[in-house]
Amino acid sequence: MNLVKPPKIIQQLMPRSLVWQFPERTKEIFITFDDGPVPGITPQILEILGQFAAKATFFCVGDNVSKHPQVYEQILNSGHTTGNHTNNHLNGWKTNKLVYLQNIELCNQKVNSKLFRPPYGRINPAHIAAIRKKGYKIVMWSVLTGDYNESLTGHQVFENATKHTKGGSIVVFHDSIKAADRVLYVLPRFLEYYSNKGYTFSALS
Repeated sequence: MNLVKPPKIIQQLMPRSLVWQFPERTKEIFITFDDGPVPGITPQILEILGQFAAKATFFCVGDNVSKHPQVYEQILNSGHTTGNHTNNHLNGWKTNKLVYLQNIELCNQKVNSKLFRPPYGRINPAHIAAIRKKGYKIVMWSVLTGDYNESLTGHQVFENATKHTKGGSIVVFHDSIKAADRVLYVLPRFLEYYSNKGYTFSALS
């Protein structure tokens, strides 16, 4: 099952300090990418974003930043923002608090951002206060495109994204090998679709 939109009950049960979306006041969409940077894929995404003057936020895995520093620098040099996605893509439901916090800080040595998104969206409620105490803003999402799901076609991912995205939405794509075929198909179509409707695309700050 692919939950494109997080159920409201989950949002209500989690602390209000988590960011799920922004008010639908303006025609502004916040596109995000998880799991990179990855050579070959991330640069293509940057090129597509540039064609539409779109800015985005890349939640980076620290280990990938270490392996591909030039690709990471390309993200920054293109005017996008970055966020922390742990150093080793840890599952917060299966990792004790001390190890999880240490892994976040290890990623921060490379990414240097106070934006944080838990891998898989799985975060132990007991960890949240400790993460926020270190000054991080925990960013979730309002639209999960499903581009990582190999059982979906590019068209299905596009339909998922456009059915639920509105002004103020935080939309998740992935700059990963697993998602490559679908994200590279969907992203230009998504940007064109909303550009034609007068929307702009902004990075988180």
